[in-house]
Amino acid sequence: MINNDRKVKLLIVEDEILLANDIANKLRDNNYAIAGIADTAKKALDLLENHPDIDMVLIDIILKGEYDGIELARFINEKHHIPFLFLTSHADSYIFERAKSVKPHAYLLKPFNERQVSIAIELALKNFFNKVSEDEFLEKRDFEPNENQVLNIKNSLFLKKNHHFERVPLQEILFLKADSNYCSVYTKSDRFIYSVGLNKIEEQLPTKRFMRVHRSYVVNINSVKGYEGNMLFIDKEKVPVSKAHKSKVFKLFRTI
Repeated sequence: MINNDRKVKLLIVEDEILLANDIANKLRDNNYAIAGIADTAKKALDLLENHPDIDMVLIDIILKGEYDGIELARFINEKHHIPFLFLTSHADSYIFERAKSVKPHAYLLKPFNERQVSIAIELALKNFFNKVSEDEFLEKRDFEPNENQVLNIKNSLFLKKNHHFERVPLQEILFLKADSNYCSVYTKSDRFIYSVGLNKIEEQLPTKRFMRVHRSYVVNINSVKGYEGNMLFIDKEKVPVSKAHKSKVFKLFRTI
């Protein structure tokens, strides 16, 4: 069972309540957390104000009330700066052109199935992280749902596990270990294994908090509890420091 604090938190904005509840239930089954359901843009904005930990918004373009989904997306871009995707049954050119103007991170036409929604969420997170331009977003391209993705958003790594993302705050990450063509991310409560090199994940980490201490290890500086000889003590593990990194590493820890 995944800790609720680690689940990606979604807000669903949909004025067809039966559809909204159906989407919510399916996403819960796929280990996403539902922060709320809103049937108007105003209710959605209130929820965003009261729940700053919301990670993404799924927005129906056609909403009842003063503002439609596109106007809501504009408010999200201006104030909240989180990814969103559009859910809509309207594919006419006028609506599509308006939708493009707010640069959605994914676009899903109704009707859709459970797997399509999950893939769209992954795509939206990826596009938000990569700051995909409008032109790139409109290009047809393949997306492999099993692709290893490591996304650094809002001081957390979104780590892929069992076909969904989990949000892991950077302070929860202890260290990373390379093993041949694989890399393991060790957290306070779990381990994530990726079929990519250590360098690829290291690129997503802030250099002020994480440090390479060995060709096979990157550590969270704040997770180091002590050291002896060339070994760092991290939680219940011992991480080696290589000769090439020893001077820089222990100079840092002597000044903490």
